[in-house]
Amino acid sequence: MPKRQLGAALAIPAWVWLLVFFVAPVGMVVWFSFGYKPGIFGTHANDVLSLDRYVEALSPTFFTTFLNTLWVGATGTILCFLIGAPVAYWMAFKVRPQRRGLLIALVLIPFWTNFLIRTIGWQVIIAPEGWLSTALQSVGLLDGPLDLLYTRTAVLLGVVYNYLPLMILPLFVAFDRVGPALREASKDLGAGKASTFLRVTLPLARPGIIAGVLLVFIPLMGDYITATVLGGAKGNMVGQLVASQFQTAQNWALGSAMAVVLMLVIALSIGAAALLIWLISLPFRARNSLVLGPSAAEEVTA
Repeated sequence: MPKRQLGAALAIPAWVWLLVFFVAPVGMVVWFSFGYKPGIFGTHANDVLSLDRYVEALSPTFFTTFLNTLWVGATGTILCFLIGAPVAYWMAFKVRPQRRGLLIALVLIPFWTNFLIRTIGWQVIIAPEGWLSTALQSVGLLDGPLDLLYTRTAVLLGVVYNYLPLMILPLFVAFDRVGPALREASKDLGAGKASTFLRVTLPLARPGIIAGVLLVFIPLMGDYITATVLGGAKGNMVGQLVASQFQTAQNWALGSAMAVVLMLVIALSIGAAALLIWLISLPFRARNSLVLGPSAAEEVTA
C-alpha cells in the first residue's frame, strides 16, 4: 500500500469519531431547531419547519442572557490572559528548566479534581457564612457577611479559576519556543526589554495566544455549571437556558435554537475579534515593512 493511502487509512478512525460524535449531534441540533414542541408531553416535532424558535430565542427575555453570557465570556477570557501571560512568561524565561516540570504539574493539579467539585468548593469559600467572610469580618475589613455569592462577580471568579490552566499551558509552550538567542539578538541591536517583548517575543508567541484564547473562550461561553453553582439568577448564562429547555421544559426545539444561536455568537465574536486585531496591527505592519528603492529592487531581482 502506498504511503499516502496508508496515511489516509490511519486517519479513518479520527474522521469516524468526528462524524459520529460532532457532526451528527450538531446536525441533529440544527434540525431540531426548525421544529416545535408538540403538546405538553412531546419533546420535538419536525413535520412543520419554521424559524419561529429562533424568534423566541432572540426575544427580549432571552436576549439579555445572551448579552450577559458574551460579557462574562469576553471578560473572563481577558482576565485569564492578563493573569496567565505573566505566569507563563515567568515559567518559560525566569524558572530553571529543572523546575518547570513541577510548575506545570502544579498548574494541572486542578484538573485532577472534578469540575463540579471545584466549583462547589468556591461556593463554600465565598458563602456569607463561609470562612472567608468570617475572616474578613474578624479583621475588620467587612461590617457584615460577604455578599459575593450568586452574583456575576462570583461567576467571573469561578470561570477564571476553572479555565486559567487552559490559558497558561499554551502560552507557556509558545513562550518556551522563543529561543533566548532571538531575545539576546534584539537586545544587542539596541531594543529594550519592553520593545523586545512587544516586537519579538509577543509576535512569535501569537499561535499560543490564539490557542489559549480559543481554549478558554469557547467552552466558557457554553459553561452552565459555574453559572448555576455560583451565579444563581443574577449570573444566568445561555448554557443554563439550553439545559433547562432540554431537561425541565422538554422543549428540544427551542433549546436547539438557543444552542445554534450560541454557536453563531461564538463564531461571530471570534471573527470580530480577529478583524479588530488585524485592523489594529495594520499601522505596525506598515511601519515595520521594508520598502526597496528602484536601484535596490533592480539589484534584488538581478
